[in-house]
Amino acid sequence: MEEKLIYSMEKEMRRRGFSPRTVDAYSFRAKEFLRKCGKKARSITKKDVKDYLDSLVEKGKAGSTLNIHLSSIRFLIEEVMHRNMYLRLKFSKRPRSLPTVLAKEEVRKLIDAIENPKHRLMIELMYSAGLRLSELVNLRVRDFEFSNNFGWVRKGKGNKDRAFIIAEKLKKEILDHISKNKLGYDSWLFSGNKNYHISQRTIQEIVKKAAKNAKIAKSVHPHTLRHSFATHLVENRCSLTSLQSLLGHNSLETTHVYVHTASPIMLTVKSPFDSL
Repeated sequence: MEEKLIYSMEKEMRRRGFSPRTVDAYSFRAKEFLRKCGKKARSITKKDVKDYLDSLVEKGKAGSTLNIHLSSIRFLIEEVMHRNMYLRLKFSKRPRSLPTVLAKEEVRKLIDAIENPKHRLMIELMYSAGLRLSELVNLRVRDFEFSNNFGWVRKGKGNKDRAFIIAEKLKKEILDHISKNKLGYDSWLFSGNKNYHISQRTIQEIVKKAAKNAKIAKSVHPHTLRHSFATHLVENRCSLTSLQSLLGHNSLETTHVYVHTASPIMLTVKSPFDSL
């Protein structure tokens, strides 16, 4: 019964256009909840849900983890089982910590620490376009419109398409990479084994090794490059609405965090102490 329920849940999420990552995340949490609850699905009560979430709190799970557990359970019960349980529990607040950002000089040092040309191009493209790791590995040759200096992220986060900018300094490198490797229109831009795209794990290791070789003390991972891209655009006076579009954020509030990570150099407000 529970297996059929999870199958129906996955089918409904796909029908609604949820991304594969969300489908996997929700179904995994729903399975975990049903297993821990140990009751027939139709016998589950609101108290069972609250007790389960309380057990996660006691284990010290982060607010973001609680959020996704609650969302998956709510979808299972209300959208798949069609039960009006009214799971309007308050979501845990996420800690308001600012993302790690590299200075422009540190980005240069990171890139210069990568000797393999293909590996270096991947990292340059990720930073220059503000791409997520999953978006980078899924790029195909057909996603680029070099004559217009932009490309397309297809079915990115939220299952949405969005345009990204192609840096003038990288255009020739990308075209040379395509030509040198004889990549066709439908080819992955960065291929891995067995005619599939390069793995995310490989890029994570490239960034980790480069940060170590460049002697960058900060905690650096692929998403750090996206944070750095956004911060540097704010420092270059890019409007938040333009940045929101480039990053593919649903909410301007999400984009606004990069105002706080930008260097104080960009701020034109003077201290009143200077006029005393």
